[in-house]
Amino acid sequence: MSEDKNKREDQEKNHVNELDEETLFVVSQTFKALSDPTRIRILHLLCEQEMSVNQIADTLELRQSTVSHQLRFLKNLRLVKYRRAGTTLFYSHDDEHVIDLLQQTINHALHH
Repeated sequence: MSEDKNKREDQEKNHVNELDEETLFVVSQTFKALSDPTRIRILHLLCEQEMSVNQIADTLELRQSTVSHQLRFLKNLRLVKYRRAGTTLFYSHDDEHVIDLLQQTINHALHH
């Protein structure tokens, strides 16, 4: 039993050491997305509910073009997704892992 545990631990250590370039890039881009206050505000808002670009812009008091630009960045990273209803796009978050990370970081900041 102890031998199996040691083998698993060795595999886990090797897995950590084996981060390929694509994984490193995706991780760094995700942290880049979370390093921008406007993107944080948008993601935090989309944790609560699905919203259109105009609704996000109105709620956060931002220009529609600013919101669209940030949503495009987040969509390219697959952090948000959208659905079309007629001519309107409604955005929502698309990665529960990143939302959990964001919520944990917000909670951390609030407790200090």
